[in-house]
Amino acid sequence: MPKMKTNCSAKKRFTLTASGKIKRKHAFKSHILTKKSTKRKRNLTYFGDVHKSDQKNVKLMLNML
Repeated sequence: MPKMKTNCSAKKRFTLTASGKIKRKHAFKSHILTKKSTKRKRNLTYFGDVHKSDQKNVKLMLNML
């Protein structure tokens, strides 16, 4: 039986924490930043957690299940 392949796009976008949560970056921080407020851009800088309803799909893409 061949090995399961990790989804390369998911590998680049998500990281697993020590407690088992999945970290992700915020969207809307790459371009057209002039019309966005400083507060909004600053809050998009920090990492977020993947929502509970999406965690199973992300773990499948990362071969964590």
